Formats: sequence, structure tokens, C-alpha cells
Amino acid sequence: MKIEVIDHEVFDTLVAGVREHKYEHMGPEDTKPLSVVCRDEQGTIIGGIAGRTIYRNFLIEVLWVDKASRGSGLGRQLMASAELEAKKRGCVVAQLDTLDYQAPEFYKKLGFKVVGSVAAFPGSPERIFLNKEY
Repeated sequence: MKIEVIDHEVFDTLVAGVREHKYEHMGPEDTKPLSVVCRDEQGTIIGGIAGRTIYRNFLIEVLWVDKASRGSGLGRQLMASAELEAKKRGCVVAQLDTLDYQAPEFYKKLGFKVVGSVAAFPGSPERIFLNKEY
């Protein structure tokens, strides 16, 4: 056996091992990417949400709105479109995490509930975990 610290990507190999173990307990997963974007008149993305649906969960990985479009309701529209598609896919819950300076209040206004957090420490803000049941 040899344990080593490496500086190249092994993520896919590690995930494959976790999935193999998970399949033994839950059966094969039906995971599918779910993204919704908004483009301006020039075709430039000015906002979007990306995640995936898996085991009746909508796992939200990122939501971003261009600085000039923040406060316009675009984030709410993107979330509504993504959640509608997630529900069509059979999802019964959405999950995400955000940092304390980002958007926890935005998500709470959309019906998300805080389910946990990792306290801030020097050099790192608080990380907040939220979910929303459909």
C-alpha cells in the first residue's frame, strides 16, 4: 500500500468508487443535469442556475446573476423555471448551500429552510445549507 499526496485530478475515479458502493444499497441512479440560463440581446449569459436531479432531489450547485441584473427578479425567475423542471422529473426536495455574504435571505424568501451550517472562522465565511420540500 502506498499513500500519496498528488496534484492532479482523481475526482472521477473517486466518484466511481462511491457510486459502486451506493448502487449496492440504492440501485442505479438516474442523474440528469438541469440548467436554466438567461441571455441578453447579444446572446451573452446574464444569469443562470445549474445543478442536477438525482434520487428525487434537485441538487443546486450554482446560481449566478450578472451584477447589472441583480434585484430585477431574474434570480427568482431562474429558480422558478428550474424548480418546475425538477418537479416534472419527480423531485420532492431541492438542496443547496451558500455563504453568509451571498444569498441566504434570497433562498429563504423562496421557501428554503436552513438545515445546517458550518460556522465562520478566520479566513472563511459561514457556510449555510438549505433545502425546500415540494
